[in-house]
Amino acid sequence: MTRGAALRADDPPDVAPFVAAVEGQADFFERDTPIVLARAPGRLDVMGGIADYSGSLVLELPLAVATLAAAQLASDGRLTVRTLALPADDAASEVTVALDALAPGGAPLDYEAARALLARDPRRRWAAYALGALVVLARERSLRLTRGVRLLLDSSVPSSKGVSSSAALEVASMQALAAAHGIALEGRELALLCQMVENQVVGAPCGVMDQMTAACGERDRLLALRCQPAELEGPVAIPSGLELWGIDSGIRHEVGGADYGAVRVGAFMGYRIIADIAGLTVMQISEGRVRIDDPRWHGYLANVTPDEWERELRDRVPPTMSGADFLARYAGTTDPVTRVDPSRTYAVRAPTAHPIHEHHRVRRFRTLLEGSARAESERTELGALMLRSHESYGACGLGSSGTDRLVELARGVGVPAGIYGAKITGGGSGGVVAVLARTGSRDIVERIAREYARETGRSTAVLGGSSSGAARVGARTIR
Repeated sequence: MTRGAALRADDPPDVAPFVAAVEGQADFFERDTPIVLARAPGRLDVMGGIADYSGSLVLELPLAVATLAAAQLASDGRLTVRTLALPADDAASEVTVALDALAPGGAPLDYEAARALLARDPRRRWAAYALGALVVLARERSLRLTRGVRLLLDSSVPSSKGVSSSAALEVASMQALAAAHGIALEGRELALLCQMVENQVVGAPCGVMDQMTAACGERDRLLALRCQPAELEGPVAIPSGLELWGIDSGIRHEVGGADYGAVRVGAFMGYRIIADIAGLTVMQISEGRVRIDDPRWHGYLANVTPDEWERELRDRVPPTMSGADFLARYAGTTDPVTRVDPSRTYAVRAPTAHPIHEHHRVRRFRTLLEGSARAESERTELGALMLRSHESYGACGLGSSGTDRLVELARGVGVPAGIYGAKITGGGSGGVVAVLARTGSRDIVERIAREYARETGRSTAVLGGSSSGAARVGARTIR
């Protein structure tokens, strides 16, 4: 954590207004106690997406839009979080939880109890993404919760649109709260602790790519992360002559929704079935959970090659399977954050195939970028890889009419106008479409967005620009 001037010459343009807002919150902050600031960007999922939980390589761009957090330790026994961003629907703009309720006697609740406490009121449920950081710090970093907290937030990251508004909120809150308590977190640990907030406290079964980008991303570079479980492989430069944009479809996206969770369950069911086909040793460790000794693929579907899948495995993995039949035959999956529901029928083959092929696509995409992708044929291939990824989302049931139409419009404009490719992003089912374009294409991208809005009547927006992740910028004391 750094001390000194509240503002720096290289600050993104959203920092100065937020510092001014903090100074204007005299009714919220205590007068003589230090305030710590942190900032975490949203992200554009360029390639990889939902294959992260199956071990794929992912390529993510940290965006210019971000969440800012200002944290202060308080003398009372209250944990209070206030947002300056317009709350979604009828959500409360300020949430207060008694310190003794979250940490009786200074010892934190277990994750299940904390989740129940913070989810009790739907209007205040959003605060779990922020206050969940305190639970995780207490349980994983031995933080003793003996003082109240004031946490002020603001955000320009669109909510529920697949650009990781939740991860930006978690990472900014975690970094500010940790620094206020004197805990230093390096980037990878910061991201992994924030994933625990989302998995264990919020209860959403996300992978780690969103938090890793918000924590470790570099401005104007793609973060390359091999999710086995979270290995950074070095940033990837965007070649000269190319740029990336996001177009909001106007369709809300929910990582915690049933479709995303069902596709994840289906992928882990598929891995369990493949382990049985391959004769791997399987041990049941609890109800619905198994451990697999896997020297061949090391526990990740992404390590199954497309050739192995098509030649040996595809036809032996059922298109669908009921949860009851699966549990009766296979006992459970290796996924620590989802459970197979015996009353549901799951798609299995398509969710299993997706990460196998996606990992291959992402690796090829990176290779082309690292070779500078100067030839039009290489740039066209980048676009073709994006389209195949988009179509694979649809095969898993994670597409939407709006994102499909945006991709069609982008393809219709096409290479002659400098639009090489487009795809759905993140958890799918709406949200933002990523667009790969020739440098200087903002007008064309905005024209696509306007045409989409005219056709559908939905409000839309274009996202561009980039900024660095929280760990690269660091927390600072602003008062």
